[in-house]
Amino acid sequence: MKTAVRGSARRRATGAGLAALLLASGATACAGGSGESPAMSPVAAVAKAAKKTEAISSLRWKMTGVTPEEGHVEAEAAMRMKPPAMSMKISMPDDPEVKGTVEMRVIGKALYIGGSSVAGEMDGKSWMKLGVSELGGADKGLNSDSKGLAEADRNPTSESAFLTGAKDVERVGTETIDGVKTTHYKGTATLDDLRDSFKDESKATRERREKSMKQYEDMGVDSFAMDMWVDGDDHTKRFRMRGDGDKGKLDLTLTFVDYNKPVTITAPPAKDTMDLAEMMKDLDEA
Repeated sequence: MKTAVRGSARRRATGAGLAALLLASGATACAGGSGESPAMSPVAAVAKAAKKTEAISSLRWKMTGVTPEEGHVEAEAAMRMKPPAMSMKISMPDDPEVKGTVEMRVIGKALYIGGSSVAGEMDGKSWMKLGVSELGGADKGLNSDSKGLAEADRNPTSESAFLTGAKDVERVGTETIDGVKTTHYKGTATLDDLRDSFKDESKATRERREKSMKQYEDMGVDSFAMDMWVDGDDHTKRFRMRGDGDKGKLDLTLTFVDYNKPVTITAPPAKDTMDLAEMMKDLDEA
């Protein structure tokens, strides 16, 4: 019985955590100025926008598209960097195990999952809490290989730098997104190109980007077509990544709503939450 409960909990965590494929993303967004500097090359403009990610303290974004295995995905999310926390509402209509909208919150080293996919199976509780012991072990913390926590822990801004790994970056034109004038760039790159592009970065930056890339390796996607829309303040307003993998098609678009604005994320009320660790303890004692 304990094995079945643990397996069910991990499957739910995995389903909700796919949101963080999230985790495919760009840098920041704001209602910035108009257009790039005429003297700035496409490569320099993309690099400058990617550099802006390093100082971000928080952001909000929307995601839509298709991921391998899960099919169509729609999500809204917010995160802050210090102290780290993330909240996301996601729907995956093609996945029969994910009913309705799932909400996921990561606070510290705990993952909370709520929504119709978990409600009704937990003695009236509407949230499930999973800690590092249920998601890969305390020694790994948020770097667990379990997707429910590892994906949620990923900083989505890391992937905005991926276009800097393309050797064919070009300017497409100008477009207005949510009332913001942007310059559209595009390019293609392989995983090897991406690794080569950040080999001279700091250790922390390399580790963040490598972690972001791992999800695509797991999908079997090894080459990408990417688009980035940059506003007049050199912030990424939208980022799109496409590729074909062993497990299906990837086509995700992230649109950034704002950045560096206060983000408040709190744990669900204890009375509404089933703590998986405590449930496991009770089962062991029984």
